[in-house]
Amino acid sequence: MLLPLAWGSLLFPGLFGLCAWGLRRARPAWTHNDCVLISTRLVSSVQAVLATGSGIIIIRSCSHVITDRHWLAREYVWFLIPYMIYDSYAMYLCEWYRTRDQSSKHPLTIFRNFLSKNRLMITHHAVILFVLVPVAQLKQQHTLLYKVNGILTLTTFFSCRILLFPFMYWSYGQQQGLSLLQVPFHIPFYCNVANAFLIAPQIYWFSLLCKKAVRLFDAPPAKKDG
Repeated sequence: MLLPLAWGSLLFPGLFGLCAWGLRRARPAWTHNDCVLISTRLVSSVQAVLATGSGIIIIRSCSHVITDRHWLAREYVWFLIPYMIYDSYAMYLCEWYRTRDQSSKHPLTIFRNFLSKNRLMITHHAVILFVLVPVAQLKQQHTLLYKVNGILTLTTFFSCRILLFPFMYWSYGQQQGLSLLQVPFHIPFYCNVANAFLIAPQIYWFSLLCKKAVRLFDAPPAKKDG
């Protein structure tokens, strides 16, 4: 736990500072805002490559999508915590450099604008820090928070990845004056085939999520050691 946390705390701020310093020396004509913005993008790219590589390793090492576990999935969450904290600060730093020449803006106004413009990204980071980490690391699979999160996952997955297809057919039917059941017979055959190929894995993955949810709600609370 402490080792990936320490590595992340050193890597992301250190890489950001090194990139910003190097860009200032290599491109003296660039503004501070340009250097900070590009340095932030470079560090984010490094994090994306590391996350993708970790995901590939985990996928190739696990044979069962539900029951298998990999140490990298656990340790990478701790490695991710410093990045989320760093990235929140880096986003604010970009906003500050971008607006610092506007003398009419008070620092508090800049901060409010930052929160307003980046509310979704800040929410994303906060959820990872305060929800994902406790759920993934602190063995809280039997808590109410974990179960509520599971219900929300099932609901959003079903709504956005499965109901999307009949909704598209319904929308087309409304436009053409057709019922939902008539739509498949009034569109090109290859459209139906393509949609079938797209929805099939979604239904399979949803069934796996449902099976995991059933086991979660049926399982008795974990007993504490000692």
